[in-house]
Amino acid sequence: MRKPSRINRQAGRHALVDGIPFTLPVAGHRTPALMVAFPINAAKAAALLPGNELHPLVVFGNTGVLLITVVDYIDTNIGRYIEFSIGIGCTHGTRPAPPLLPLLPILSDHYQMGQYVFDLPVSTDISVKGGKGIWGMPKHKANLDFRIEETTVSSQYDLDGQLCMRITMDRTRPWLPVTSSAINFCEFRGLLMKSSIYFKGKVGLSLFKKGQTELLIGDHPRVARLKSLEIGDKPLATIFFPSAEGVLDDHFESWFVSSDEPPTSQPEGFESVIDLPLDEEWLPAPSAAGRTPDRPGEHAQPAEAAPPLVSPSHAPEPAAASDGALPDTGAA
Repeated sequence: MRKPSRINRQAGRHALVDGIPFTLPVAGHRTPALMVAFPINAAKAAALLPGNELHPLVVFGNTGVLLITVVDYIDTNIGRYIEFSIGIGCTHGTRPAPPLLPLLPILSDHYQMGQYVFDLPVSTDISVKGGKGIWGMPKHKANLDFRIEETTVSSQYDLDGQLCMRITMDRTRPWLPVTSSAINFCEFRGLLMKSSIYFKGKVGLSLFKKGQTELLIGDHPRVARLKSLEIGDKPLATIFFPSAEGVLDDHFESWFVSSDEPPTSQPEGFESVIDLPLDEEWLPAPSAAGRTPDRPGEHAQPAEAAPPLVSPSHAPEPAAASDGALPDTGAA
């Protein structure tokens, strides 16, 4: 899926949507990110997807994919924030796609491969207001951090003083230039909403290597259903972006979420976001399950990145980049 030329043509134009001012495109710059794909039970993942012709992505046998993506947005149209995405790999169509084929670039558009965003905590109210109100993403404000240390990259997500999730992975040397895109399917207002993001950067990539990758899921009710997925402890892939550039398309599609029987409850609607302020303040850093709030500048600066290593409880001005070398942690 290529970035539409329309996005470049609109560059520099201005928009005001739901009270949020945008200078197009809707973009993020100098953005560190981690991505980890874990094997899961595809049949059980299907139970977490809404109808509307969404099917679990199957890589082999009955193995689906759980995608954990944490992005430390340093420089965006709406300020700095962290986004902790928990998604289930999926395809969209009248029938489930054959195993593996949607992963081929030439077929990914045909099968509409993407992820169903199960949960999407972020750092700021303005990110909730825009992401949920405009694109239908299940954003909500939570306690988040993003840490780049000498040999690992990690992030923790707390809510209501409880641990929801912590992800830790090896810090791999960036070696592979990537220009790609991704599709998000989200549920809001009784609609299934499809949006697209385009990104590029140099990544550290490791395949089928356990290493120090660890996923810890807490007891908060918001993530309880994930424990039914039989998540494997050896990831299918880990990816580290020291610094990425990304554009969120301002075009999106939606369909009614339908069911065999009449719905018995009202879906979440605009009332959850309409009165949110354009606030960029963060909650305190996560501290559940023994997580010690880190101090900015405590660790060496990542190569090819301008931001500080740890996102504190309030967004500071970006720190200057260092020329420190990144240790080789064994990229595949």
